[in-house]
Amino acid sequence: MNQDYIKPDNWSIIEEGFDAESVKSSESLFSIGNGAMGQRANFEETYSGETFQGSYIAGVYYPDKTKVGWWKNGYPEYFAKVLNAPNWIGIDIEINGENLDLAKCKSVSNFKRELNMKEGVYFRSFSAILQNNTEISVSICRFLCMKLDEVGVINYEVSPINNDAKIIFKPYVDAGISNEDTNWEEKFWEIQDIQKQENSAFVTARTLKTHFIATTFMHNTILLNHQNLNLSPNNSAISKDKIELHYEVQTAKGTTASIQKIGGYTVSLNHDNTLIAAKNGIQSALQLGYDNLLIEQSNEWAKIWEMSDITIDGDVKAQQGIRFNIFQLNQTYLGKDSRLNIGPKGFTGEKYGGSTYWDTEAYCIPFYMATKDQEVARNLLTYRYNQLDKAIENAEKLGFKNGAALYPMVTMNGEECHNEWEITFEEIHRNGAIAFAIFNYYRYTGDYSYIPEKGLEVLIGIARFWHQRATFSADKDRFVILGVTGPNEYENNVNNNFYTNYIAKWCIDYTLEQIQKVSNVYASDYTRIMNKAKLSNAEMVQWKAVADKMYFPYSEKYNVYLQQDGFLDKELVKVADLDKSQRPINQKWSWDRILRSPYIKQADVLQCFYFFEEHFSKDELLHNFEFYEAFTVHESSLSPCVHSIQAAVLDKMDMAYTFYLRTSRLDLDDYNKEVEEGCHITSMAGTWMSIVEGFGGMRVKNDSLHFAPKIPKEWKGYSFKINFRNQILKVAVNQNETVFSLEGDKEITVFVNGKSILVEPNGLVTI
Repeated sequence: MNQDYIKPDNWSIIEEGFDAESVKSSESLFSIGNGAMGQRANFEETYSGETFQGSYIAGVYYPDKTKVGWWKNGYPEYFAKVLNAPNWIGIDIEINGENLDLAKCKSVSNFKRELNMKEGVYFRSFSAILQNNTEISVSICRFLCMKLDEVGVINYEVSPINNDAKIIFKPYVDAGISNEDTNWEEKFWEIQDIQKQENSAFVTARTLKTHFIATTFMHNTILLNHQNLNLSPNNSAISKDKIELHYEVQTAKGTTASIQKIGGYTVSLNHDNTLIAAKNGIQSALQLGYDNLLIEQSNEWAKIWEMSDITIDGDVKAQQGIRFNIFQLNQTYLGKDSRLNIGPKGFTGEKYGGSTYWDTEAYCIPFYMATKDQEVARNLLTYRYNQLDKAIENAEKLGFKNGAALYPMVTMNGEECHNEWEITFEEIHRNGAIAFAIFNYYRYTGDYSYIPEKGLEVLIGIARFWHQRATFSADKDRFVILGVTGPNEYENNVNNNFYTNYIAKWCIDYTLEQIQKVSNVYASDYTRIMNKAKLSNAEMVQWKAVADKMYFPYSEKYNVYLQQDGFLDKELVKVADLDKSQRPINQKWSWDRILRSPYIKQADVLQCFYFFEEHFSKDELLHNFEFYEAFTVHESSLSPCVHSIQAAVLDKMDMAYTFYLRTSRLDLDDYNKEVEEGCHITSMAGTWMSIVEGFGGMRVKNDSLHFAPKIPKEWKGYSFKINFRNQILKVAVNQNETVFSLEGDKEITVFVNGKSILVEPNGLVTI
């Protein structure tokens, strides 16, 4: 398949020409969502070719029993999965007795898909000649309402070209579906009720084990030449898990028959009676009507883009890439509900179970803090606070005690549900990202209240874990952390991963600082937390001993921090000297060979330099960047963004630009040859960071915004907005100058390359 078949465009994702080889990839790239639900861009009509059917509901999951070759103590019982939900988009279409199926047509021409990101609407159109020689033209529009977020809409139009046609529309709701990634080929839903009511139909199903109830609904309106025929179904087919309504339309050559289908989900997470809620959802949509729903959709997206858009002048592929990333982030999570989080594939596929990873804290929170109200980021932190008891339970299962908390690598409800031991037991640095997000939230928003209210309890649990996980080495006279996997998952069970040791020390030091601050300023919270945590001064003294004597491996020869104790024992062949036919190594090499190689999946030592940039000199960054980047294969979607930011800091602008393009077009250009499994949603936040923190050089220091603007030579200019403490600052950079403007009613002082600049409301400052 041609990797770059997506047409460059500033505001749309466009595919022209039908290619069966690209169907599954396009189903990912043209996915739509609204924070409450989402779906892959499957065809509404029958398609007998290769396809990956996928519809998903936020917060609804299933504990699929773990499947491993050999059970080890501490393994999670299950792997939680976002469920493939009942399918409401289906519309089988019979034309003069033949079913429409693009895999079986005599010919397909003028095929086009367009995902209009500006308005949040997905279009598809084509012409086809069926086996019965009927020629048709088809046009489809589909969107998931951002405001009525339980409702989606399809407008499906068919025009016979060479003959009159008897068209039978057969819209359906099908709950007889299963996940592609099921471990045991189980069904995850049990049907409770199927009913129809005039032009509406409802399938109510309950998930096994977790007992979420969802009513999947549809309502159909049939039109001829855009006039409502007020048709009732002339037939229906009901099986144990599917309901289909039939509408017959005699359609003259050159006229257009269409079906407008309203569909969606109402869920027991939000309603006591999901069936009544579904009927209400249909009524709300019908009252507005198709045209008004479309206008409302455009208006809702205009509000989102007003704040979160990044413009790039002079580089269409770069512009398309960043907007695609911002669009998908907003489709996946809008911050309305603290029970929800951001899965690595969002609503675009099932890989990784759709669960929450440390990606949220490390990569996504900065995007949501700067482009939305701070309450959105607070909701993401609250999600982890609400799961603190489960994090303590996870640690207890591994032998930790006294309230030590180990946050899960992968979760839905706070329980660990990742079933590879080298990740589940060893990739413990994830705990540090949770603590860092608390620090980062306060640094950016200035809202300290979260820490005494909730955050300090989380920090204490994490500090206890690090204290217990460290081992005193008499040989080194230092505390060491043994048997870990760092961010570089191409090394398992190593000792003293620099990033893990560093963030462990930092977590303890930061927690002790916050305990002191809360005790000084928030006396009642301090008393409540100390009583609840049963934390003594003697225990804190023990923590401090671990932090103060933490071991960090270092190479005098290379003048770098060592990724782990044994890194220099490897055969240090740089990526540039690796045969290109061997890439990507995760698809070409055995795991044994990967583990013995020096190759790095993503930023590891450099992840530490990214989080704690102010702790190191620019010289130290340069040495470590040049040493480790040479061994990095960037086979994680989270890798290019960190490297792009650091390359910009080091004035390696060509490299920064290359990494930016790679992160922004990772899915559009399918760098990792896996986009058919779904898009890389959480790394998309890293794309935003590449521009704002990389090229824009934005940092928060001492309660103030700092910028060090740079611009790739390929661009004429770029701009972005950030919401900093309820003041909206716009930054526009071109090859000659940077312009700051401010929305709000009070002035703000920012620093540009270390020099203070006063920006007044509704005024421009040019540097």
